[in-house]
Amino acid sequence: MIFGLPWGYFILAVVVGILSAGRLTRLVTADQWPPVVWVRDRWTDWTQKTERRQGWFLLLNCHWCFSPWAMLGVGAWAVLCRLEGWFGTAWWLFNGWLAASYVVAMVVHRDEGPGED
Repeated sequence: MIFGLPWGYFILAVVVGILSAGRLTRLVTADQWPPVVWVRDRWTDWTQKTERRQGWFLLLNCHWCFSPWAMLGVGAWAVLCRLEGWFGTAWWLFNGWLAASYVVAMVVHRDEGPGED
């Protein structure tokens, strides 16, 4: 047992969490979904106004920069709720949805023939 969870349950939670953080990172840094593009545009405008803020630009525009924070959020949620109760159920539903959608997108992308993008 680790963190009070059976090993298999813990490993499943880690895999779901990693895939979920990957999907969140892709959503925030690269996807063209209009609400996210709007947030990235506002972020870019805000960070480019002063030289002091320019270092923050990459946070929402670089997958290497954002992914640790996505993983921190996903992991902290899991640790705080111990994956139990309604908050734990919400963790599994939300992160399971993100993880599954990421895997499905990768499968579909690899299933397409040349020029079908």
